[in-house]
Amino acid sequence: MPTVKVLVIGGGAREHALCRSLSLDPHVTALHCAPGNAGIAEVAELHAVDVLDGAAVADLAAALEAELVVVGPEAPLVAGVADAVRARGIPAFGPSAEAARLEGSKAFAKDVMASAGVPTARAYVCTTPAEVDEALDAFGPPYVVKDDGLAAGKGVVVTGDLAAAREHALACGRVVIEEFLDGPEVSLFAVTDGETVVPLQPAQDFKRAYDGDEGPNTGGMGAYSPLPWADPALVDEIVATVCQPTVDELRRRGTPFSGLLYAGLAITSRGVRVIEFNARFGDPETQVVLARLKTPLAGLLKAAATGALAAEPPLRWSDGAAVTVVIASHNYPGTPRTGDPITGLDEVAAQDGPTAYVLHAGTRRDGASGDVVSAGGRVLSVTASGSDLAKARERVYRAVSRIGLDGSHHRTDIAAKAASDGV
Repeated sequence: MPTVKVLVIGGGAREHALCRSLSLDPHVTALHCAPGNAGIAEVAELHAVDVLDGAAVADLAAALEAELVVVGPEAPLVAGVADAVRARGIPAFGPSAEAARLEGSKAFAKDVMASAGVPTARAYVCTTPAEVDEALDAFGPPYVVKDDGLAAGKGVVVTGDLAAAREHALACGRVVIEEFLDGPEVSLFAVTDGETVVPLQPAQDFKRAYDGDEGPNTGGMGAYSPLPWADPALVDEIVATVCQPTVDELRRRGTPFSGLLYAGLAITSRGVRVIEFNARFGDPETQVVLARLKTPLAGLLKAAATGALAAEPPLRWSDGAAVTVVIASHNYPGTPRTGDPITGLDEVAAQDGPTAYVLHAGTRRDGASGDVVSAGGRVLSVTASGSDLAKARERVYRAVSRIGLDGSHHRTDIAAKAASDGV
């Protein structure tokens, strides 16, 4: 493909993973990120921008003469930032505001799935206390209660406690209450231009805060890929029954979905069921999926943004495995403590690179000391590759052990079961 100047919007670990992959792409001649973070600054030029202001993002893209804008987070997509960029004649990777409702409203997603015949959990959309009580009684425990709107990965409560489920539901306003889905969970990303669907490799993430899937839900505490326990035909099945029908339905409605369709799935005793859709790359699954992708990233994303995916060659993948472990700040997923210095980053780079590296999420560089300090709940994603999951786990936890962040916590069991017995 021709060379390309890329602007990435966002400042989390997902955007750091995207920027890292794009920085290794020989076709990328200039890489910018807005607003970025302390880690992204090492591979891209950073710019200040309000990521929810479509006009400001479009102005920045035009000033930088960007030839591709990649909108990373969900809030700018739902706010129509990709629309504003495209209106200026600049290719944007990310769905329109209308199509991004697939993530912005769980009720809308359920309606799309019903029309498209996509298998998912039975659900009620509730707006009153009486409707909440009726739905909770209909399904029984464990209760699955989802805020209808965006909630930064923390709008879902899964609990056997009726009072806790009801409290969360009433705090949300409009809420989706659905049946609990049994079986292992799978995350599958699919790049699409609104017609053609190109699946990436599946991953599995870990939502609970603590080892053994204990504690509250989080935005994700780690992930791994590939899935040794999964049926080799699983990806084809998901594309055929979930991704392609959803893309086709949105196009039929006049709101084609172009960008990254994320399907969170449960492999139940009754078959594949959709838990949720996202309209962008997921965090922390992006970290492990991109670690294994050998195809240059810029060409794939630009083909999706310009309606040319059908002409792209098959994706190429490494034969090995990747594991990522999230280091979270004190009290996460509650109100996190920020401003704590982070140590050991240079040691990881010197001792473990390139098979293990650190991706920044909630970090900033302190203006007075110049130190990298915590600036959010999920602070770092440490990612490692290996010939298999056991080797990747060994490398990632060795790298994690080098990092110091007062009061932080991380899970020690990411990919442990899959590495030991393949399930």
